[in-house]
Amino acid sequence: MTARAPGKKRVPPPGPQPAGETYVLRLYVTGVSSRSRRAILNINAICREQLAGRYDLEVIDIYQKPALAGDEQIVATPTLIKCLPLPLRRIIGDLSDIDRVLFGLDIKRKDSGEP
Repeated sequence: MTARAPGKKRVPPPGPQPAGETYVLRLYVTGVSSRSRRAILNINAICREQLAGRYDLEVIDIYQKPALAGDEQIVATPTLIKCLPLPLRRIIGDLSDIDRVLFGLDIKRKDSGEP
């Protein structure tokens, strides 16, 4: 995971992305609510286990950066946006249904027995 300043926009390059490409994810939350905390913990665990260093996750609190929520047309939180690899996808909720999140991100589940 690469650390970036909150709210910094990254524009996806055109064209298809190669396999093994870094996932660029934005998670929009509202403050320190239990749903926000759960979503952050869940997406961190999913990224750590399934993407192992191939992700850039930005957590955006819409209370602190309301303009960013408007730019992305966020109407509910938590909302996860997969910016890269294309196509862009949105997942709404606390991200506790791992199979649904993996499907939405177009990630095949790694078996826990793999190195």
